[in-house]
Amino acid sequence: MSTTQRKVTIQTLFERKASAERITAITAYDYPTALLVDGAGVDMILVGDSLGNVILGYENTLPVTMDEMVHHVKAVRRGVKRALLVADMPFMSYQASVEDAVRNAGRFVKECGAEAVKVEGAGGIVSIVRAIVDSGIPVLGHIGFTPQWILQLGGPKVRGRRAKEAAELISAAIELERAGCFGVVLECVPAKLSKVITERLSIPTIGIGSGADCDGQILVFHDLVGLLPTKTPKHAKRYLSAYELMDEAVKSYIAEVKDGLFPTVEHSFEIDDEVIVEALREVELSNL
Repeated sequence: MSTTQRKVTIQTLFERKASAERITAITAYDYPTALLVDGAGVDMILVGDSLGNVILGYENTLPVTMDEMVHHVKAVRRGVKRALLVADMPFMSYQASVEDAVRNAGRFVKECGAEAVKVEGAGGIVSIVRAIVDSGIPVLGHIGFTPQWILQLGGPKVRGRRAKEAAELISAAIELERAGCFGVVLECVPAKLSKVITERLSIPTIGIGSGADCDGQILVFHDLVGLLPTKTPKHAKRYLSAYELMDEAVKSYIAEVKDGLFPTVEHSFEIDDEVIVEALREVELSNL
C-alpha cells in the first residue's frame, strides 16, 4: 500500500511531525464531501461543530447539539476510508461533568465510528481531557480563539498578542499534551507564538489562522471551496468560487425549464407506441 493510500492513524501524525512532513486537515459534514476530501488524500477529517454556522445556519456554534453532531458524524463516516476521523464535542457536551464528557465522547466512537474527539480550552478542561483519554478515546485539543467560549471572549479575535495571554497559551498547550492529547489545534494565534508552541510540544499542532510553522493546517471546507456567498475569513484561502458556479447552474436549469429546453429526448425514457395503445385499451375496458 502506498503512502497516499495508507490508513492514517494517530501514529501517522506523530510520524509526520517527526519527519517535518506537513499534516493536512479539512472539515466535512456529509457523505459526498467526505468522499471527496478523503479521496483527495487529506490526512484528517474533522466533523466540526462549525456545521452550526455553515450547514444549519446558526449564528454561532453554541446551539449545536450532540444529536445533530451524531447525525453528521455518521454520514461522514460512511464516506471515509483513509483519513483519521475526528468528531467535535459540541458546547455543553463535556463542560458540565466528567461523566457527561466520557459518555458523549463514547457515543461518537461507538455509534458513529469516530476515531478521536476534539475539545476546546484548557484549565478546568484538562481533567476532562485526561478522563476521556483514560477511557481509551484519543483527544485533540483546541486553544487560541475557541468559538464555544465566544460569550466570554466577546467575539472572534486573535489570542496571545500580549505577554500574559501568550504565556497562558504556551502553558495550556503543555498542559493538554501532559493530559494525553495527541495534538492541539491553534486557532487565530500569532504566527511567531504558534512557532514557539509547536517547537515546545512533542505532539502535532494544527493551525487555522496561526501561521505556517504549525505541523499542519486545517480549513473549513465551505471556506476552501467558496460554498457560501459570505466573505471568506482572513485566515482562510478560497481555492474555488463554488457558490457562483452552482448559482449559475441553478439559474441555467430554471431558464431551460421555462423555455422548454429541458428535458430533451436525451434525458427521457422511451416506450413503444403499441404499449401505450394497449394500456389505453385496458383503461377503457376497466371503465366500462
